[in-house]
Amino acid sequence: MLLQSGIEELGLDATTAQIDSLLVFVGLIEKWNKSFNLTAIRDRNEMLRLHILDSLAVLPFISGNKIIDVGTGAGLPGIPLAIFLPHVQFTLLDSNSKKTRFVQQAVMELQLPNVEVVHSRVESLGREGEYDVVLSRAFAGLEDIMSLTEYLLQSAGVLIAMKGQVPELELKEMSRSYTVKSIVVPGVEAERCVLRINKV
Repeated sequence: MLLQSGIEELGLDATTAQIDSLLVFVGLIEKWNKSFNLTAIRDRNEMLRLHILDSLAVLPFISGNKIIDVGTGAGLPGIPLAIFLPHVQFTLLDSNSKKTRFVQQAVMELQLPNVEVVHSRVESLGREGEYDVVLSRAFAGLEDIMSLTEYLLQSAGVLIAMKGQVPELELKEMSRSYTVKSIVVPGVEAERCVLRINKV
């Protein structure tokens, strides 16, 4: 089974209940996609690879107890990560009300008590210094993401940005300390990397 083998390839342990939750989540995306246009990807196996496994590939880089997923869209990577990290508190933020309505429904159906869904623009959220990690599937340039979101981080907090190719040019201009790791997402040919950028 594609999902099970992909999770094993990522070196992660998953319970049957976690696998089931991920499959229910993909089913919900498929069902709502018709009217809410959540994602351009229509093929179920592609969703499993490009949405679910891609989200879970960032799991080894996650630390802390309070995480905000900025620009979560259809709940990615926040919901798959919340399924695997039940003791971590997640805030899933998006400015698109259709998408946050879907995510709220998914959180309810999946019974994820560790997830809060917020419909807001990131600059209007408030909550200064509340989070250990800001998570972003790179909705903008790195400096832009950092300047928009760093007020949310406590002083030792990090921005974790998921990108395609390593953004060499952007990193040359980066004024903060960071680490960058290339990652392999099972069944995905395209390059992927994860950046951890320190607030301080």
